Amino acid sequence: MSASDVVVPSPIGGSPAPAVEARGVTVRFGGLVALSNVSIAVPPATIVGLVGPNGAGKTTLFGVISGLLRPQAGEVFLDGRRITGASPSKRARLGLARTFQQLELFMGLTPREHVALGYRVRHDRKRLWTDLLTAACLHPESRGERERVDYLIELLGLTSVANTPAASLPMGTARRVEVARALATAPSIVLLDEPSSGLDAHETAQLGTALRRVVEEEKVSLLLVEHDVAMVLGLSSFVAVLDFGICIAEGPPDAIRANQAVRDAYLGDEEAVAGTGGGDSEGAVP
Repeated sequence: MSASDVVVPSPIGGSPAPAVEARGVTVRFGGLVALSNVSIAVPPATIVGLVGPNGAGKTTLFGVISGLLRPQAGEVFLDGRRITGASPSKRARLGLARTFQQLELFMGLTPREHVALGYRVRHDRKRLWTDLLTAACLHPESRGERERVDYLIELLGLTSVANTPAASLPMGTARRVEVARALATAPSIVLLDEPSSGLDAHETAQLGTALRRVVEEEKVSLLLVEHDVAMVLGLSSFVAVLDFGICIAEGPPDAIRANQAVRDAYLGDEEAVAGTGGGDSEGAVP
């Protein structure tokens, strides 16, 4: 048994292990400390937000949790299992999925084909490479695959564009395709990196509604990195705030709104921290 296979009990006796947890993570790039003793835990079937100004260390922490970066100190756990030394592919097989700030879609494939690829990554890996080489291989489906793909397409509001090439989709719809594809891998936790990036107020509201439904129906956990503080405060049950690689605040949204250190980090942007946003009220997450 390797170190990454050790199952460590949750620190809270009798409660379920977090879907994902980082404990005491420190990352240095030469003389720059990108993260200093940062800890965060995402309970099962919960949305947790991670916010902070540019350069705060949010993307670095995502890299550590997803396995793209190895910390100089600290540990990462997935459902109570230590995965600090595990590869990104192993973490994916254990139930961790991630989206990226830049769209990562195959422009010639449809939403249905993207979701089918995600399904086969977890359930039929031997077909993955042929699926990537030719879209024709995506058409034959098992009954289980077809039912799962249909459900996720409906869940994310993609039915009307299910067979439209991704290149023709608006940004907000493409973001929902990424979420649907991630869910098709049957994850316990999805890391969402700036999912509202490039979206207008209406698309942001649509995405927020879809994410709430995902947690309610799929019982999956979401760790949400966002510059849109209003969106995070409206969606999350718990929020952590990073600034210069240090966690300066954590707690429920109301506590974050009232925290003076958070207001100082956002240079007095009262609208952002209050969760009201600066745009059209149509974009506010209900």
